[in-house]
Amino acid sequence: MEDLKDFGEPLEFWQYFYEITKIPRCSTYEDKIREYIKNEAEKLGFQTEVDMIKNLVVRIPSNRGSEGNKLRVVLQSHMDIVCEKNENVQHDFSKDPLKLKTIEIENERWLTAEGTTLGADNGVGIAYQLAIMKKIHDGSLVFDALDLDLLFTVDEERGLSGASQMDKNLISGKYLLNLDSEEDNRFTIGCAGGRVFKAELSYEKELVNNPNMRAIKLSISGLLGGHSGTDINKKRGNALKILTEIIWKISSKFNILINSLEGGNLTNAIPREANAIFFIDQSHKNELEAFLKEITPNIKNLYEGTDSNLVFSIDLKKDFTDKTSFSKDFQNKLVNLFYLIPNGPISLHPTSEGLVHTSLNFAVVHTLENVIEFKVSTRSLEQYDKDTLFEKLDTLFKMSGLVINIEIITIYPSWPPDFNSKLTEISKQVYKNLFDKEVTIQAIHAGLECAFFSYYYPDMDMISLGPYVLGGHSPDERLKIKSVAKIWKFLIALLQKLN
Repeated sequence: MEDLKDFGEPLEFWQYFYEITKIPRCSTYEDKIREYIKNEAEKLGFQTEVDMIKNLVVRIPSNRGSEGNKLRVVLQSHMDIVCEKNENVQHDFSKDPLKLKTIEIENERWLTAEGTTLGADNGVGIAYQLAIMKKIHDGSLVFDALDLDLLFTVDEERGLSGASQMDKNLISGKYLLNLDSEEDNRFTIGCAGGRVFKAELSYEKELVNNPNMRAIKLSISGLLGGHSGTDINKKRGNALKILTEIIWKISSKFNILINSLEGGNLTNAIPREANAIFFIDQSHKNELEAFLKEITPNIKNLYEGTDSNLVFSIDLKKDFTDKTSFSKDFQNKLVNLFYLIPNGPISLHPTSEGLVHTSLNFAVVHTLENVIEFKVSTRSLEQYDKDTLFEKLDTLFKMSGLVINIEIITIYPSWPPDFNSKLTEISKQVYKNLFDKEVTIQAIHAGLECAFFSYYYPDMDMISLGPYVLGGHSPDERLKIKSVAKIWKFLIALLQKLN
């Protein structure tokens, strides 16, 4: 990789960002990154505190100490990352450092990782906080009237549990700056709430006694995937929905016996890959291949321009030893259910053009021993719509004729936007003065930790910002290099204005 000095200012940002890409930090495995931040802060002489859920705060007092009028501001990021990689990439997220590289797209330089997520979400927030801490320590940044709380939360990506279970006494302040947005010309002041649930269906396998039945693996790959909130309206393919559509059509035309269905990893990521293993009479294999050649071009046409690299593949599993399948009755009900489960935007916001109001991500399916497990993520800007969507899903489950046990994994509130808040007005003014352009103020369809912060601290004014990051939650994640300096310039100017 290039010399970090070539990446622009602040150098401290790039030094810290590079260091944290070497540290394992998948969701719920934040111990090493927390210790790194804590040790760095204490080495520079700042007080730290860790709550019961393992969130960390670094306290940076103003130069005034206990004297005079002061303002307390919270700068917040999350320590965990989405650990996604391409199927053919060898990478152990529990110990391997990320392999960084720069790429150029349309004359813009980007930082990315080889075959894995980059962790810019939310490594950029951590690096900004540490760079500010370092510069305050060496005297190149001075805030006479600001007390800063640098808050680092755990487990944002998996379920926002760090924010939802945070000790309410860990932070205080008038303003909170969340550093987890991904467009440098847009600030976020509101977000959707969500409900994530896991469903389990018990089944019993049956032996496949017909010696003429052969195991076939049907695979879907090559999809972009992406964030199940911010990318849900981009018409990207969901591998599980495509797979179950094809399986439904195949099972309507051929006598197949399904052994397993697999796809997706995370509830907040649109599944990029999925596969099914099923048995079919060997005399029908050529007919099956011809049928797939007939229908798959129509499916590919649906995603032309958004998922042009969609790949369908079928492989004869010659050495497949598990000669079992679902019962025919269970199989039919399961395939019907998965075919009918909705996916993608359910409704758009009535007044904010282009904003998704309510959505669903059919996220994960695993065939386990005696149990099919699937996970669904629903989001909405309104609690009523979120509840209504869940009620409709529950009705669909009951109509399926299957016994489905549902466990709610996560429920998080929405963050109602206040387009006239004081912090919003100050931020707009600072941005305009710096860049001679108007910044876009928005609410988004993703869930943010600010939803919990606004719930717990109703008098705390909040805004979310960050540099350009594309392809979040996928191995295509990349950080726009020059955007880092832009947001740094804004962030320091905003703090100076508040000071």
